[in-house]
Amino acid sequence: MSPQKTWGRSQRPVVRANRHAVSAGHPMAALAGFQVLEAGGNAIDAGVATALATNVLQSELTGIAGIAPAVVYLADSGKVISVQGNSAWPKLASCEYFHKHHGGEIPLGILESQTPAAVDAYLTALEHFGTMSFTEVAAAAIRFARDGFPMYPLLAQLIDEKPMPWPTTRKHFKPEGRAPEVGESFVQAELGSTIQFLADEESKAAKKGRVAGLKAVHDAFYKGDIARKIDTFYRENGGLVRYEDLAEYRGGLIEPLKTRFMDMDIHAYPPGGVMFLESLNILGDFDLEAMGHNTPSYIHTLTEAFKLAFADREAYVGDPDFVDVPWDTLLSPAFAAQRRDKIDPDKAWPDMPAPGDVGRGSPAAAGGAPGTPDQERQTSADAGTSYCCAVDGHGNAFSCMISGGNANAPVVPGTGFGLAHFGISSFTDPSHANCVAPGKRMRSGGPAMMVQNGERVMPFGTPGSDVIPQAMTQVLLNMFVFGMDPQVAVESSRFATYSCPALFFPHDYVPGELKIEATLAKKVGQALVDVGHKVVEWPDRIWRAASVCAIIRESDTGLIQGAADNRRDAYVIGW
Repeated sequence: MSPQKTWGRSQRPVVRANRHAVSAGHPMAALAGFQVLEAGGNAIDAGVATALATNVLQSELTGIAGIAPAVVYLADSGKVISVQGNSAWPKLASCEYFHKHHGGEIPLGILESQTPAAVDAYLTALEHFGTMSFTEVAAAAIRFARDGFPMYPLLAQLIDEKPMPWPTTRKHFKPEGRAPEVGESFVQAELGSTIQFLADEESKAAKKGRVAGLKAVHDAFYKGDIARKIDTFYRENGGLVRYEDLAEYRGGLIEPLKTRFMDMDIHAYPPGGVMFLESLNILGDFDLEAMGHNTPSYIHTLTEAFKLAFADREAYVGDPDFVDVPWDTLLSPAFAAQRRDKIDPDKAWPDMPAPGDVGRGSPAAAGGAPGTPDQERQTSADAGTSYCCAVDGHGNAFSCMISGGNANAPVVPGTGFGLAHFGISSFTDPSHANCVAPGKRMRSGGPAMMVQNGERVMPFGTPGSDVIPQAMTQVLLNMFVFGMDPQVAVESSRFATYSCPALFFPHDYVPGELKIEATLAKKVGQALVDVGHKVVEWPDRIWRAASVCAIIRESDTGLIQGAADNRRDAYVIGW
């Protein structure tokens, strides 16, 4: 790590600790995880507690029936492992179905719902790496749902903006016929009862041991009364999810993707994390420090690298259980060199470049149609995401992207949640790597883990749809190329290209568009326009520019430094 340099004061101080820390998308979620650490739990226990609390505190952005892909670092062995947390299409879903009944579109609402993965991911993480029971880590989530919490501006804004055509969803989020006002207590009694029911089922099996208790929670959600409520509602309202999809669902453990950048091993969640890692590989041979931080040449170089990596994502990346993704090629130095040669220092790609040559001939068309320059990609914003990470005193670390909010898909009566609505991340072209198929999982990435020669470990990640890999790259470079402390690194002005098909249906894009936060845009905008970028100013610290959380721990001293992006409500707590 470069020696930390003075880059001006951050709006918040970096949080330093020598025992443990949690960083999350909401202060109370970070507190929930911190309390678990204080009670003797490890980073995995704390991370699951934080994620469950987030499912309540940011229930428009996330959900217990959503997704929770995670990456875990185990200090004793030095191993990095991923927990499968991406939702899957139900058996009745297919490209043929959407072409036959919906003209090839994937409608927003009940038909985009997938088999939920979050609860399974939490239980898998606890079983393999945790020490506590589900009841212990769910205590704060139950309390926040049952007793309520003060409404905060971003959640109030998002609830107010959503049309919420489903009566069950309106009842859940607008119990008085309107969005709760900032400061009002927001109670989610049905959601609290659901989580409490899972805890009660665990208690009944507790005499058989911790693992038996976790299995009882899994059965209660995926095979018991909750699954039957989901099945009944989806049958009666034209949805595709069935009891069989839930009863047969298991995630498990998977290998993360990895690349070497500078002297660091960067691990990312597959399959979508390949785009983040490929971007780093492409940038690896540029003298970024010499370009200068956030100069026109620096922003141009990163933007062009992102475009190239996005093009390869569109051409080659899908669920690896269904698609032969050329990982070795996409993450190889030779491929990075091939793509790096496509970057012209004096001219921006006017749209999305062609994908790279992986030795398979020409790939299928990437898909996606140009949108309009003023478009805000509302479908992407609607999808909703949060993030959390935790580090304990032993050096274990947990990194998790939490997503699948309840406002798009209907809330299932009697449960307080809606199902993962990530069907809109798929294509209905059967030749596309990310097309619809029964059992096929969404291709998102998000959580990452940095391990630096046994000296440091850093879980980090962010919400933000297609801005996720771009923001994570910028923060990593801010810290390790330019020597910023973690909080300055996450607060630094940000930019993002929209010259790629959006993650979510209808996968439109705005050729050449580069959004830059206002203060920075005023300094560099014209120079970037001169080389072909279509610069659009974002307001400073806009929530759409992602919200990176990170915790870095020094192995020799035990020093922990935590950061939480103030573009949203993220917060870090450590001791």
